[in-house]
Amino acid sequence: MTQKCAHKGCEKTFTDPEEECHYHPGAPIFHEGQKGWQCCKTRVLTFDEFLIIPPCSVGKHSVDAPTLAPVQTSGPGSQGQKHTEVAPPPEISLDGTEVYGQQQRKALPKVTAAAPGTPPLEKKEKPLEQDDPGVPVPPGAKCKRLGCEVAYDGESREDEDEKCVFHPRAPIFHEGSKGYSCCKRRVLEFDQFLKIPGCATNRHLFVGAPKSDEEELVSCRNDFYQTYTDVIVSIFAKKVDKTRAEVQFSERQLDVDLPMPDNKRYKVSFPLYGAIDPAGCEYKVLTTKIELKLKKVDGLSWPTLRSDEVSGEIIQIGKPATA
Repeated sequence: MTQKCAHKGCEKTFTDPEEECHYHPGAPIFHEGQKGWQCCKTRVLTFDEFLIIPPCSVGKHSVDAPTLAPVQTSGPGSQGQKHTEVAPPPEISLDGTEVYGQQQRKALPKVTAAAPGTPPLEKKEKPLEQDDPGVPVPPGAKCKRLGCEVAYDGESREDEDEKCVFHPRAPIFHEGSKGYSCCKRRVLEFDQFLKIPGCATNRHLFVGAPKSDEEELVSCRNDFYQTYTDVIVSIFAKKVDKTRAEVQFSERQLDVDLPMPDNKRYKVSFPLYGAIDPAGCEYKVLTTKIELKLKKVDGLSWPTLRSDEVSGEIIQIGKPATA
């Protein structure tokens, strides 16, 4: 009887249970743009490269191999966490704020609110890239939009205004879940991620707009976590020029200037929620991100990174108490 092997990396059909099986015994790992398997060291950046990583173990086929959840690479319980400091039990101040460390009796710094009548900054959406009507499209060219794999068949494009169904924003991989930032659906399996239907419609993008010599200011996703001594910020910018990257730390402000390939640049300045010690701060440029370590001047928790985005939430540092 023909059966399908359940081992990851194999998944072949077989009739002989003694047949040799090449597979990955560990769980898949998706972390900050890199992809691989827990059982071997190979790490790649694209999905196609991930799918062809050679299996690292040899055994027998199995139809009931356990389904392995993707490895948690951040958050409570993760094994990859480099910062292991755990804060002592916090004190609760009169205004309900949790305070940590030796500065427990120091008042929470006041955040200066924007002046009345000041309009909020509007986030400008980047115009959707379109093909130049005067540029010919070679037959068989695939659409460049995420989630659309349509190939150009050589016919007229005059009536294709809403034929492309795609995802206008970037994919998200976070602690095992996968999806796109433009829609709410999240899945666990990689195969399911590839099948998430697009959430927007427009014209196909077979060629793309011609490259401009002008520098383009782009936005990059950022995230942070904290201990009771530091705030660690990740700015997800790929292939940053290390020789020209500039980061300036001030007591209450962060200035970042990151030049990237194709005349792109990420440049931002914003006020920080709490005070930092500029002399104790540092940063490093990695392949897929920039990591900044901000040294707190006290043991206070930061509910947000920016002082102009205060949410009113209280963030606990360290492990939650258990009964």
